[in-house]
This record gives sequence, structure tokens and C-alpha cells, in this order.
Amino acid sequence: MAENKEKMEEFSTEEAVKEAVENAEEMTEEAAPETEAENAESKVEEKDSKKGLKKKEKKKDKRDEQIEQLNDKVMRQMAEFENFRRRTEIEKSQMFATGAKSIVEKILPVVDNFERGLATVEEGADPFADGMLMIYKQLLTTLDEVGVKPIEAVGQEFNPDFHNAVMHVEDEEVGENIVVEEFQKGYMYNDTVVRHSMVKVAN
Repeated sequence: MAENKEKMEEFSTEEAVKEAVENAEEMTEEAAPETEAENAESKVEEKDSKKGLKKKEKKKDKRDEQIEQLNDKVMRQMAEFENFRRRTEIEKSQMFATGAKSIVEKILPVVDNFERGLATVEEGADPFADGMLMIYKQLLTTLDEVGVKPIEAVGQEFNPDFHNAVMHVEDEEVGENIVVEEFQKGYMYNDTVVRHSMVKVAN
């Protein structure tokens, strides 16, 4: 009887193991379609998310392009404005220089008349003449302060950029192409010749 009990127990355990294995296989088979479905769903979701990201990236690219275009436009306008400002400043300075030069040209004959008149009077002989001399010196000082300076002529080598030769003379005591006499004084305003010196040139 004991042997029969043991056989019965072994048989029941074997059957229980078989049933457990079969149940496990059935569960795995049932779960497999579910996992496959879940995988398929997850793949679809991934694709959708990738599509969404691509769309967002495309939208970002369009915005970035617009931003770049606007930045480029602003930079070009700023460069154009800077060029315009520089041109305006240059034109203003040129206009000022031209106006100042024309005024100096009109003042120079007055200076010439002062020099002619004072050349006939000795300094200290007449109080009125001394007063005119002081005014003449003040005028020259003012012209010098604004950039008007006389051109050096006598004893200098003739330079057509500064001198206007109206007479020529042969003189062995003087070097070649040297200014020996000045008939009318020349002046410069800054780096521009306002009036050439009228001179006599030797050799």
C-alpha cells in the first residue's frame, strides 16, 4: 500500500508539472501577440514622434532663415548708413574748406593794400601809421591762426606748385632756378594754395 501511495504521489506531481508547463506555454503564446502588438504600437508612436520632430525642425529652419535674412538686411542698412554718414562728413568738410578758401581770396587784396601803404611810411614816424601797422599785424596773426600762411619765395628754388614766374633774369651770383624777387606774396590755406607767389627767377 505504501508503494502504491508513493506511485500515486509521483504521478500526481508529474501531472502537476506537465500542467504547469502547458499553462506557461499557453500564457507565453497569449502574451506574445500582445507584446507584438505593443511593439508595433510603440514603433508607430516612434515614427509619429520622429515625423513631429522633423516637422518642428523644418519649421525652425524656416524661422532661422527668416532671422538670418532680417539680420543680413539690418547689417546692410547699417553699413549703408555708416557710408552715408562718412560721405556727408567729407562733403561738409570740403564745403567748409571751399567757403573758407573763397573768403581768404577776398581778404588777401586788403592785406596787399596794407603792405603797399605801410611800405611808404617809416615805423614810429606817424602815430596813425603805427596804428595801421598794429592792425596789419593783428590781421596777419588772425589769418595764421585759421591756417592761412604766406608762401616762402625769395631765396627758394622755383616750384611751379607754389610760384608763378613772371620774369626771368641771368645772375651769376645766384644759383640755378632760384627765386630772386617777389612781386606779389602767395598764400596757402592749410595744405591748399590760395594764391601763387608772383616771382622773378634767376638762371
